[in-house]
Amino acid sequence: MAHKKGSGSTKNGRDSNKKRLGIKHYGGSKVLAGNILVKQRGMTYKPGFNVGCGKDFTLFALIHGIVKYKHIRKNKKSINIL
Repeated sequence: MAHKKGSGSTKNGRDSNKKRLGIKHYGGSKVLAGNILVKQRGMTYKPGFNVGCGKDFTLFALIHGIVKYKHIRKNKKSINIL
């Protein structure tokens, strides 16, 4: 009978916090200035008119308005505030 635990149990048990990425406001929704539109890694969505970009690629509204998405390429979109 073994008197030591298996070595795998002490090496497990860690997990990173969820980052909660993705679209926060969809097309046609009303937003206020400063509202976060998309949290992303890299430039999947590009900032358009009246949209700012943070240092972690978070897109946010610069003015009050309505969100409008526009296709640029196959997997790239632009976000505008009208």
